[in-house]
This record gives sequence, structure tokens and C-alpha cells, in this order.
Amino acid sequence: MTRTVTTAPTATATEPVVLSEIRDRVGILTLNRPRVRNALDLQLREEMQRVLKEFDADPAVRAVVLMGAGGSFCSGQDLKAAAAGEPMYRDRAAQQSAFNRTSVRKPVIAAVQGHCLAGGFELALSCDLIVADRDASFGLPEVRRNLVAVGGGLIRLPLRIPYHRAMELALTGEPVGAEKMAEWGVVSRVVDPGTAPGAAVDLGRLIGRNGPTAVRATKEIVRRAHAWGSEADAFDAQLAAAEPAFSSPDRKEGVAAFLEKRDPVWTCD
Repeated sequence: MTRTVTTAPTATATEPVVLSEIRDRVGILTLNRPRVRNALDLQLREEMQRVLKEFDADPAVRAVVLMGAGGSFCSGQDLKAAAAGEPMYRDRAAQQSAFNRTSVRKPVIAAVQGHCLAGGFELALSCDLIVADRDASFGLPEVRRNLVAVGGGLIRLPLRIPYHRAMELALTGEPVGAEKMAEWGVVSRVVDPGTAPGAAVDLGRLIGRNGPTAVRATKEIVRRAHAWGSEADAFDAQLAAAEPAFSSPDRKEGVAAFLEKRDPVWTCD
């Protein structure tokens, strides 16, 4: 199944800043400012947030792929717009509800090509999985402009890679290749140049075959596990997240499909 869902208008009304479609139950969101390597201005942030929410609410979507147009993922904040006085978010409420702080219920896969820098890297780190072209590069170069990476990079990196690796990357601002990021465990899959979008969609399809309520519960538990304190506390806390899957009719369907040696037919999206 493939269908186009939305395109977001731009200030010029000629070229959308966000492209979106649904392909085989995978929602594909493309940042579409290739002339500036998909730099994040206020309009792009708001349209990206809108489409992510639409995908999250759409029962036809089981997983989401986030990518950039023109061979680059995202180069970070649009510094030209920032210098002109444009804020990153319209207000405090928008900042607190942004994807990089709250995520969405469904799994989100970053398909990284080219540059994945600054706020773009922080955006990728906000996703649940990262598939990257072998020649892609990642980095937090904010310190080179006397800026600070406050979009989550300095918080998430020390949780995902060794402390001194995170500190070196953050303090030097030097870019790191996809293969090194995979070695450190940040990138899930490294693929041939030009193939990350297709590989990410394939991964989304693979996830989409599984029980939707179980996938959502699993994502929530994995993302929140480190914040639940002790292991004993986490065991108790995870039950609330798992309950929608356990009480779903799809639990019986999954078991029945296994016993009958057939593919399950999920009914609870």
C-alpha cells in the first residue's frame, strides 16, 4: 500500500518544506530544504511536528522513517534565520512538546545520508533507530560557534556511548563517520551510500509486521527504563506500559497464529 498523505506549504507556496507519504504501513517524512542541507527553521520544525503527530494517530502507519532530501539528513539549526531573530520554537509549550523531548508512540527510524550535524544529529538521536549511509558524518559542532547543543545531544550521548567518547565529540566538534558511530552503538545499521532511505523503510516494514500494541509498549519501556530508578522499580513500572498489549485481543491472535502456523491478522492499531 502506498499513498501520499500531506505536503506542507512554504512561505513561497511553491515548494513544501516537509514531504510525507505512507508506503506499506511505513510513514515517510522527508525534510525538504535541500539547498540549506535541511537546516531547521521554525516552519520546518512545526511542519515536522505536525506530520509526526498525524502519523502517530493514523492506524495505517506502524512505523515512521525520518529522512532528508538532497542527500543530506540535516545540518542543524538554520543560523541565518536565528541571526535574523527567529526563535527555534514559538513558545515554551511548543518547546516542551517537541519531538526531541517527547517522541511519539510509534517507532521512528532515522535514515541518515550526508551531513547529520548539530541539531540534525540531535534529531537523529531522538529517533529509536538510525540507519546510515557508510559515507554519512555525524557531529555536534556547536562549540565552534560558541553555541551549546541543548537539543538533547549532550544528554543522550553519554547514555549511549562511553563518557570520554561523548566528551571528546562534544568538546572538539569534530565529525565522526557512520562506521565509527556503528562501532560505538549509536547507528543501528550501516549500508552502502545512497541506500539508507530504502534500508530504513525495509526496517520499518519488518517492525510493522509485529503486534502494534506490543511494539508501542516495548518502545515505551526501553525508552523509559533508565529513568525508573532501581531494577525492582523498573519491573513494577513496566507493567503499566505493557497492560494495553496484554489486554488486547491481538495477544490471543498472536498465540493462535503461532499455533496455526500462519501470519497474524492484527485488529488493534
